[in-house]
Amino acid sequence: MARYIDDILQPGEKVLYSTNAHWIFYLPGLVGWLISAGLLVLARTVLNETAIMLCLALSAFVALVALVLTLRAWFHRWTTETDVTNLRVVHKTGFITRRTFEISIDKVASVNVFQSIMGRILNYGDVTLETMGDSEEIIKTIAAPLQFRSTITTR
Repeated sequence: MARYIDDILQPGEKVLYSTNAHWIFYLPGLVGWLISAGLLVLARTVLNETAIMLCLALSAFVALVALVLTLRAWFHRWTTETDVTNLRVVHKTGFITRRTFEISIDKVASVNVFQSIMGRILNYGDVTLETMGDSEEIIKTIAAPLQFRSTITTR
C-alpha cells in the first residue's frame, strides 16, 4: 500500500519530515507477552497438576489478549502518517474510516509540544498545531515531537 502523502503531493512539493505513532503503542502487548511467558515458566515449576493446567490456560488466554493488543498497535502505526512538506502539514489516521487534516505552513501560528516524563525519556509526545484562525489540531503520541516542531518552525 502506498503512503498517503505520496498520493497527494502537489507539483514542486517536497516531503521535509515524516514521523509516525511512537512504538510505545506496543507496550501493552509486550507486557502481555511477558506475563504469558511468566505463566509458562510458573507452570514448569509447580507440582500440582491442577495448578499446571491453570497456569497453561491463563498463559494461553493472556497470549491471545497480547496478540490482539500487538496487532491493534501495529495496525494503528501502519495506518497513521504525519508529514511536513515545504507547503503544509499533513496528518492521516485510519484505514476504512479515514481522518485527515492538512494545514498550510503559512497558516500555522504556533506548535506546542507536551511530553510526560516517560515521553521525554522515550522521545514521544503530543503536538498541538494552532492556526491563524484560532483552530487547533492535536496529534497524539508521535515519535520525535521536538524534531517535528523544529521542521515546521524553521522555514
